Amino acid sequence: MYLCLRNKRNQLFFPFLKTTIVTFTVQNPNANPNLEAIPSNFTSHSQQTPHLVPTNNLATKHPTLPALDKTSPLDQQHYHNDIISSNKIITRYIRSGDLDSALRVFNNMAVKTTVSWNSILAGYLKRPDKITEAQKLFDKIPEKDTVSYNIMLACYVQSSDMETAWSFFNSVPFKDTASWNTMISGLAQKGVMGKAKELFFAMPEKNCVTWSAMISGYVECGELELAVEFFEAATVKSVVAWTAMISGYMKFGKIEKAERLFKEMPVRNLVTWNAMIAGYVENCLAEEGLRLFRMMLRFGIRPNHSSLSSVLLGCSELSALQFGKQVHQLVCKSLLRDDTTAGTSLISMYCKCGVLDDASKLFLEIKQKDVVSWNAMISGYAQHGAGLKALHLFEKMRNEGIRPDWITFVAVLLACNHAGLVDIGVQYFDSMVKDYGVEARPDHYTCMVDLLGRAGKLVEAVHLIKKMPFKPHCAIFGTLLGACRIHKNLEMAEFAAENLLNLDPKSAAAYVQLANVYAAMNKWDRVARIRQSMKDNKVVKTPGYSWIEIKSVVHEFRSGDRLHPELDSIHEKLNELEKKMKLAGYVPDLEFALHDVGEEQKEQLLLRHSEKLAIAFGLIKVPHGTPIRVFKNLRVCGDCHRAIKYISAIERREIIVRDTVRFHHFKDGCCSCGDYW
Repeated sequence: MYLCLRNKRNQLFFPFLKTTIVTFTVQNPNANPNLEAIPSNFTSHSQQTPHLVPTNNLATKHPTLPALDKTSPLDQQHYHNDIISSNKIITRYIRSGDLDSALRVFNNMAVKTTVSWNSILAGYLKRPDKITEAQKLFDKIPEKDTVSYNIMLACYVQSSDMETAWSFFNSVPFKDTASWNTMISGLAQKGVMGKAKELFFAMPEKNCVTWSAMISGYVECGELELAVEFFEAATVKSVVAWTAMISGYMKFGKIEKAERLFKEMPVRNLVTWNAMIAGYVENCLAEEGLRLFRMMLRFGIRPNHSSLSSVLLGCSELSALQFGKQVHQLVCKSLLRDDTTAGTSLISMYCKCGVLDDASKLFLEIKQKDVVSWNAMISGYAQHGAGLKALHLFEKMRNEGIRPDWITFVAVLLACNHAGLVDIGVQYFDSMVKDYGVEARPDHYTCMVDLLGRAGKLVEAVHLIKKMPFKPHCAIFGTLLGACRIHKNLEMAEFAAENLLNLDPKSAAAYVQLANVYAAMNKWDRVARIRQSMKDNKVVKTPGYSWIEIKSVVHEFRSGDRLHPELDSIHEKLNELEKKMKLAGYVPDLEFALHDVGEEQKEQLLLRHSEKLAIAFGLIKVPHGTPIRVFKNLRVCGDCHRAIKYISAIERREIIVRDTVRFHHFKDGCCSCGDYW
């Protein structure tokens, strides 16, 4: 099922990266995209629609024009043409979101029909803050029809006033199918599935919209079994219902069932493809998501910003920079080139793939930045250790009137953490609630525990944990345990590990981190007991590995790797580097060789760490002038960090390493983290 092919074990190959995305033909990129649903033979386009049924799915009626007495047939025709023309102009304004202009035309009309009134009332659907004005307008309509009532009902639903909507629905004198669907859809969107179900069974005649509303509502509420029950019972299934079920299966990790539905669907639209792509990425199958995205383009289906967000997140997870660059070219050639969401997704991708300069340039090019754009760039600076740049950008964001949200403060605290700005971080944490009204969440406390812990303020970190307004979660104690290892505080490490195991008895991190603390203090008997306990409790440690992308092929290395086809040349390069490093003053830090063996064997174990193997391979394969980018699934060890600084100076190469904590930019014997990570 997986798209990546392997040379033995450690060479991963993504075939889809062999074909340049930008060579795919996106049919008529400036045309109105995806207007029709796509049959399963993929011959036409479709428009993205939300999984929940929209409340403006209303019936259409054309009431009779009022009698124009005492006028000649010519005058009547004039009035008739004037009304039709004015109604068309109003409709155009409403569709473009210009309610004020539509009202000016409406108010200047000498004669208004019910269509005129309904058109203006529909304009309030996108303005839930003007529900009072909508109500006043509705009350003035001389001859209300079913459409009038349905639009007013939708206005109540859109304003989230479900009690009034329910009361109004019961007062509607003549309900049609759209009336029932509007109410059921509104209840489903708000998660009031009990009442929606009650109304569903009371509804005299159901259609595909009704079934879709119920199925989508149960999926959104996490009631997958009930969603399946309704889906199987549905007499008519729209593309919305099929897509909602695919999203539900993906949400619960039922990948094969989602794939089966996708293949069986009689009609697919862009939302269907997006649901599959996003589902793959969210379930750690990013390579499958990128493969499907490539297939989507081959069928001439033009992506939207939702498609790009998922596929660029997939690129970030795979560190597939070349694929990400090709998606960027695709964006530049489409109508999404000025889209804020697409631009923000690209910023995030470049940051996570280690190309901070390109992310910064893109950020400056975005014309209309929203809070998500600012968050992405501040977070990017934080991840790369550019703490002061992150804080400067935060201040600029405030000065431009953008209100920060809780994610902004996670990025700000992360920036303070990586830069060692403890006092400033504490100030931002305190001002978050006081000055901005942002309630502290578990993520903020995790950042603060990390900030205090890395600075050696372990007592303060524990005190903060005890003051938390909610029960500490696993990440809190895992973060504290990591800080204890850095500062070799055995007593605190045992406290953190005990609490972590109470929350998650199968946590490999608790066992491994505590064993590492014991190993650093040469307490090998306790290390042995920890490892035996892991075996007894069937706890499996996540193996550490590093990878590097060379010409669209991802090469994976593990410590002491024995399977890479070019291992001989890699070892030769490492042995050469070891001699040069030692001449330059490098001394292996045996503390990070976590095995009870002799010193010489420990040195060899350190030399064969996965990040060193990947870097040696990069030095052989990556041309001079191009940074070597290596990615690791665990935190880079202290000895490797020291060694890479020497390698960057000896080889005169820029080496960028991303681990689970942050990015490290090595150049001329220095690291961007300033040895604080």
